Amino acid sequence: MVLLLVSPSCKKILDEEVISGVTEQYLNTKPGFESAVKASYSGLRIFFASGEMGMTLTEFGTDMYTHGADGDFKHYDLYDTKLNSRDAMVRDLWNNFYTTINTCNIVIDRAASVPGIDDATKNKSIGEARWLRAQYYFILVQTFGPIHLALKENSEITTEAKRSSVKEVYDAIVADLEFAIANLPVTQADYGRATKPAAENLLAKVLLTRAYIPEAAQPTDFARAAELGKNVINNYNFRLLDDFADIFKQGAGEVNAEVIWAVQYTTDKLNDGNGNRMHPYYVMQYDILPGMVRDLENGKCFKRLRPTNFALANFGDRTVDSRYNKSFKVAWISNNAANIPKDAAGKPKFAVGDTAIWLPGKNLAPEEVAKKPYLVILPKDYTETKYPSLIKFMDKTRSAVNDDVGSRDYLAYRLADTYLMVAEAYIGAGNLAEATTYINKVRERAAYPGKKALMDLTPDKLNIDTLLNERGRELSGELCRWFDLNRTGKLVERVKLYNDEGKKNIQPFHVLRPIPQDQIDRTTNNFGQNTGY
Repeated sequence: MVLLLVSPSCKKILDEEVISGVTEQYLNTKPGFESAVKASYSGLRIFFASGEMGMTLTEFGTDMYTHGADGDFKHYDLYDTKLNSRDAMVRDLWNNFYTTINTCNIVIDRAASVPGIDDATKNKSIGEARWLRAQYYFILVQTFGPIHLALKENSEITTEAKRSSVKEVYDAIVADLEFAIANLPVTQADYGRATKPAAENLLAKVLLTRAYIPEAAQPTDFARAAELGKNVINNYNFRLLDDFADIFKQGAGEVNAEVIWAVQYTTDKLNDGNGNRMHPYYVMQYDILPGMVRDLENGKCFKRLRPTNFALANFGDRTVDSRYNKSFKVAWISNNAANIPKDAAGKPKFAVGDTAIWLPGKNLAPEEVAKKPYLVILPKDYTETKYPSLIKFMDKTRSAVNDDVGSRDYLAYRLADTYLMVAEAYIGAGNLAEATTYINKVRERAAYPGKKALMDLTPDKLNIDTLLNERGRELSGELCRWFDLNRTGKLVERVKLYNDEGKKNIQPFHVLRPIPQDQIDRTTNNFGQNTGY
């Protein structure tokens, strides 16, 4: 927050004259208060896309994604002893979120005393801060279970903290979101700021999650989650795009009718921070293969996350459902004449601009593969370096081939997810007929032209596993899978069934992450650790 609020001039680096400073009292002024509201958003980038935290904590170690060849955080997939309280991911999530929660608390606590701001603007600002605080606490409580609940500004050093119950945390989250819904506008002039439909959408997910927790659930949670989701679907200007691929078009396409709310990134290097860095993590190592070299078009290839065999098989009939071909790169076009292989006569087998690599997505007969002049990678030959690469987050607008800083918005809430939330809420409430209506809307959009009817499910085919399979197809790689499996009580079961690496070590206690040792060490009272760590 201090970094955001202090902006000294650096035009004359060798002859800088400090003429002013920013004190803590600046926050009690109109411009300082608005700066604090904006600073409350900063924690979102930490989790959503500015590094590998979100992917590590939500996609690794699920039924859909396992580890590739590289990276330092494979233990989130392996569930081995390196997944412990000193791990950097849980430490950084905890520390950064609590820092930003305190910024939210500053906005909430000081709003009444800031001069020059009308009540409506103050309530809107408090609504933003409470929506953000709810978002941070929702991620924390799903990740760690009972956590410290701070709802007031921390203005002095304290060495004591206590873990509030999961029920208390959810009650606070719901109260924040109810206030946000009542005070946020339907749209904001600054795209990316909190809105009423974004608050309704988050509350729907919160109630849907709470409904599965016996000690916290309210009898109306499933029904209210469905109603909130339906309100977002029906009463604003959102709609499912006609073509699944259009959702992820970079540039102007990022602001589309399916996006309810997005975390903002920009091509302006001064304001982009670390940028959206999701682009390289799902990409296989194509750049050492015949006819290829690393370029902007195909992206950096960090080979961190690779889809499980189940994840790929889950897409079903790819002549009917378009989402596999629109989510994964199945062909690589040669861009490097220097390493194109030659035939027996010394002639290049293909040219730059021709296919260099093909992943047909099914096993072919050896004689059929032999007819191809390029490299064919069959499912039986997938490895930690060669596998279908998710293309949703690829960024061709970076300034250089090896530039990590991307500019894509992270599409955090989109309407297809809302449809699937409503379907899940109706399953929880026992209304399979209504649930089928909402899941079929998403499935029909995914169909190739003329094949919508083939995508429709009937109520007798719908259960929580069917719903999770559908979420796996629609939301592949979109930073929600670990939460989806945990919410529905399916994490351990489905990892054991479908993740060949994770199944070796996962235990029931892995439904929570370890409390960071940082927090335990700096707390003079006994803060406590989660079971198993």
